[in-house]
Amino acid sequence: MKRRRFLYLGGLSVGLGLSCSNKAVNPQAIVDKTRVEKTHSASSDSLELNTSTAPPGFYAPKKGDVRLFVISDLNSQYGSVTYRSGVEQAIQLIPDWNPDIVLCAGDMVAGQSLKLSSSQVAAMWKGFDQKIFNPIRNFGLPYAFTIGNHDASSFKGLDGKYVYETDRRETNKYWSDKNPGLDFVDRYKFPFSYSFTHKEIYYLIWDASSAKVSSDDWIWAARNLASAEAQSAKMRIVMGHLPLYAVSQGRDRPGEILSKADELRSLLEQNSVHTYICGHHHVYYPGKVGKLEMLHCGALGSGPRSWLESAKAPINTLTIVDVNLASQTTQYTTYDLGARETIALAQVPRQLVGPNGRVIRRDLTFEDLTYQELNQKHIKSH
Repeated sequence: MKRRRFLYLGGLSVGLGLSCSNKAVNPQAIVDKTRVEKTHSASSDSLELNTSTAPPGFYAPKKGDVRLFVISDLNSQYGSVTYRSGVEQAIQLIPDWNPDIVLCAGDMVAGQSLKLSSSQVAAMWKGFDQKIFNPIRNFGLPYAFTIGNHDASSFKGLDGKYVYETDRRETNKYWSDKNPGLDFVDRYKFPFSYSFTHKEIYYLIWDASSAKVSSDDWIWAARNLASAEAQSAKMRIVMGHLPLYAVSQGRDRPGEILSKADELRSLLEQNSVHTYICGHHHVYYPGKVGKLEMLHCGALGSGPRSWLESAKAPINTLTIVDVNLASQTTQYTTYDLGARETIALAQVPRQLVGPNGRVIRRDLTFEDLTYQELNQKHIKSH
């Protein structure tokens, strides 16, 4: 298989080439100089460091100090106990990327329907157990996840009770005796909200399965992110299902993005969180607002979407994140799983403007935006 190489984004040299296409495509390697620290990673002498690994036919990125395999929105139609073949194939290919941990940004099953009985919801989790969780754990990998709206929505009715109480109960029951292989710092309300550390990275998972992060979770998150254990880590990552700002068509409306997004972002920034990982909008977008980077995950399962104001066809994706702990930087390699191609940064919109704010591509700053871009307004999607 041939591999073509060329200079990308003003001097970043990245290897290319996939056996299935002649299109020139790149992963992205972004260095945020404001985050550089003169420290050394304890894992920097690892024999696995700087090796290039991927399944046959896929571009193989150079591995960082820590490699994250990131997926989201795995489910199919309501009540489904199976997954589209592409989901199962991706899971089976995980060892070929040689990740250190698997992260899922939610929607592991297909609930959020009041027509589903407890036994039907339990059956969905059984299917997840067989097709997703057990294979990942059998690979010897830890599995971290956030609860999505189709797993167990936190939406409450006027009576203050969970509308999808059956989903919440069965989700809690499923995870009650599971070992995801995580080094917990605070189990708190596991599986809905918890924190853990892995390879010098501190992770906080909050319940963003509806548009409101509860006041209890907010207080808990603030306390945990400010803790000595969190602040002594080489990097801090927060994961929740709903994003802070809209990035996809049909999801730029109330209920599809987190309420009080700016305040939540400020909380993360104040505690030097590097990245917020989220799903729900079913489109890959490597964004940034203020000092916070945001990895919006595309859908691995059914229902991929397009970016706001984009006419491009939706695609299923997964993302490999390689972390450099010393410089506190990350490199994304995101794959279009249909074509088995990586998605170049140049293929991604420079910015997306939604109803509650603007997200810019993470390699850019406001100074890079044109006058027209700075004055762009939100155009509601259909």
